[in-house]
Parts: sequence; structure tokens; C-alpha cells
Amino acid sequence: MGNTESVVVQKRLARFRPEERPVVEGVFDRLQAGAGGPSGAPGKTPAVKTLTLEMLQSSMGSLAPDPMVRRVYQCMCSIDPELAAPEASRKSSNSAASGVGREQLVIFLADTLRGTAEERAPLVMAMSQSKAGAAMVVTCDQVAEFLQDLISAVVQILVHRGRLQGWKPDRMGDSSLGVKLLAEQMCSELKPSDQGDCDVSCLEDWIFRVPQVSLYLEMLVAEGLNLSLSGRLAPTLLPACRETSWKELSCLLDLLTLMFLAPQLPGSYSAPWKLVFSTRLHGESFTRMVTGLTKHGPTLLLIKDTKGHVFGGFASHTWEVKPQFQGDSRCFLFTVFPRLRVYTATGYNQHFMYLNQNQQTMPNGLGMGGQHGYFGLWLDSNFGCGHSRARPKCTTYGSPQLSGEEDFTLDSVEVWAVGKPPEPEEDEEGKGKKSVLDVDPEVQAMMEMAGKTLHSQGLREPEEDQE
Repeated sequence: MGNTESVVVQKRLARFRPEERPVVEGVFDRLQAGAGGPSGAPGKTPAVKTLTLEMLQSSMGSLAPDPMVRRVYQCMCSIDPELAAPEASRKSSNSAASGVGREQLVIFLADTLRGTAEERAPLVMAMSQSKAGAAMVVTCDQVAEFLQDLISAVVQILVHRGRLQGWKPDRMGDSSLGVKLLAEQMCSELKPSDQGDCDVSCLEDWIFRVPQVSLYLEMLVAEGLNLSLSGRLAPTLLPACRETSWKELSCLLDLLTLMFLAPQLPGSYSAPWKLVFSTRLHGESFTRMVTGLTKHGPTLLLIKDTKGHVFGGFASHTWEVKPQFQGDSRCFLFTVFPRLRVYTATGYNQHFMYLNQNQQTMPNGLGMGGQHGYFGLWLDSNFGCGHSRARPKCTTYGSPQLSGEEDFTLDSVEVWAVGKPPEPEEDEEGKGKKSVLDVDPEVQAMMEMAGKTLHSQGLREPEEDQE
């Protein structure tokens, strides 16, 4: 670009490391050469000094749907190299016909790959507009359409680049539906005006609060333009999947649900996901499901009812069969269909997890949130039925009714192990005799509910792990 480059472009290039700057500046010539454009003979200025839509399509076409490529091109064309932002004027509509200049491309690359929310907001605005040169305001529906194209491109990149981490999209849910659900969820974080419009400041606030927007956009640009920068690893959007039999499985999850749920897990949960129970593989057995829940550490429970609603809960540690509540505030409930949402602990109570079986006086089944007989999510030990009661919301998680009907019938259930399994317990000799409270935890639960003081607790021997 020589000494003629603008101050704005120089500042944008300064964001990259010295060894990265030639790579960024070289994208323009590479796109022209790759599409058969003028390469520029030494000492001679090429006749054409802009990028065309066809050149961009040649580079990005295999990794992104054509509507998304056109959005990117429209955005590049709208950038004013002097103002370093898309301009809402009649000049923008003419610039698309003349192509993208070198400085416009560098500014676009700098703002998408190294920009702030303030700098990315005008770019998202330009990509969300139906035509170049429109007013600097968009509707939520326009943003949703942009997001659907962007998310579709991300899925295309994951498949094309072989970054599926062991997941099998052909044995999973409908990704096209997942694209719409994820776009709707991300759009639900927008805070439009009373008229339902979003200006640049609204988009800036949204991009700042929803990091996936920048992550997906950066992935599209870096992958679509084959731009490899030092020290920048390709983002891993999917957790690894291991030891899962896909042959007979028709999974309730889809790639987009994974992209939504995986970031919701606590940061320490980075183990590969493993299917440990599925009604389609193991039959409708509560006992078999309990086996999957109690031996594999943190788990994700997915349920589909006969009304088509898909929902579930995350358990932060291994389930225990006992008539008391368990778990901690890292647990959450969620819905997948008809909407993608997560509902975290409110702090109102600690009724995070409950799992009981074969007891006479306490409820037998699996519950999360709420209270006995009025759970946010409940599966009866008889299997096949459950409830989700929230009038108006679950006290523990603040969730609404998750299922299609308050009392629902199961269609299918899956349990995924998503964390490190528990350490096996050692069978030590010489243990003292157990208290009746240990032998029958139901008695302990009933005494606690009745407000009885458990005097023997302070007189008992230390636990085996206390030396």
C-alpha cells in the first residue's frame, strides 16, 4: 500500500503483529489473483484496483451461503476509508458497482478480526440492511435474517473443515431448524427502541453482551478468506464426542443446540461428551437411566415430550439416589424447542437436584427445582410421564413451564456425561457400624423435614476420608 495509505488504515494495521501485517495486506492481491483478476505487473499499475463480488464469491463460496457472501461484500463497499465506518449515503449504493478498494478491505479485516464492539456495530448494521445506502437503523427481523446467514456459514465451515469433534450431523437433529432457534435466541438479547428498531448504539451494546456475534463473524472472515494469523487458534465451537454408538442413534441434539449449550457449562467442564443413556438404545427403564446418571459425573439430561417440546437440565456433579435434595448453584434448566433458553439458579432455595427410588414415604423419581409434587422438571420413577410446574415460575431456577403440557408424556430421553467421572470408592476394611441414618436415608430425610435435631451426628466417628 506504500506511503499513500491513509492514517486510518495505518492505525488499523497497527493492531496486528509486525509479521501479520503483510498477510493482511496481501489478502487483496490474493483475492484478485485467485479469481483471475489483474495481478499487477512489476512497475505497472493494474487497470482494475478493486475487488468484485465474483472475486469474493470465488474465495468464500464453498464455506458460506451466497446471501452471506453478498452481505459481506455490501458491507465492504459501504466503508468510507476516511471515516473508517459504513456510510449511510447515496454513495454507498454506487460503490457496490465499482467494487471494494484495498483500504476498504484492510479496514474491514481489522474491525472484524481485531475491532471493538463500537467498531463492529456499523459493520453488523451494514450486513443486516436489505440494500446498501439505507438509513442507519435496522429491525430485529433484519438482524435475525443476518444471524441466520452467519450461523449457517459457521455450520458450513465446521463441516467443510472437518471440525465436528466426533459428532455425526446425519444422526442428529435438523440443523436448519437449529439455525433459526439459535438466531432467535441471540436476537432476544437485543434491546430495540419503542418502535422496534435498532440503531448503531443498540447493536454495539448487543455485540458487547453477546460474544458469539463477534466469534462467529471472526470465524467467517478468517476461514472464508483463508487468513491464518499467528497465535490465533481456530475457535472450538463444539465439545468433543467420544465412545458414542451412532449406528442406531437418532440424537435429540443438533449442532446448533450444542453450540448454544456447551458455553453454558462451567469453565472447568471440558471433558468429552459421552452418551450414557438413550430410550432409543436402552429402552424405557428408569433403573437403567439411574445407572447412567449415578456413575458418570456431571450430566446433561434431555427430554422430548409427545407434544414435541425438547428440554432438560444440567447436573453439576454425580447424581446420588437419596431422598434429599443435592447439587449446587451451577445446575440449570433449559429448553431447546420451541425456544433455546437457559434458566440458572435464583438463590431462592437449594432444591437443585433430587433422585430417589424404591422408597415408601418419599417421592420416587428425578426432580430439578421447585419442591415435592411441584418440580420445575420431574420424571416419575414409573417412567413414561412427568411434570413441569411453574406458576408463574420455578422458585429454584426461575424457569417457566418447560413441557408442552404441565403433566407430560415422554417421547424420548437422553443422558450425556459431560464432565470428569467420579473417583471409584475404596473398599476399606475395619469400618465401624453404620448408623440407622446411614442405612435408611429415608428416616433421616423424614426427621429433617419434621424439624428433628439429629443428635448422633456430632457423636459419630469421622468420615473415612478424614485422617
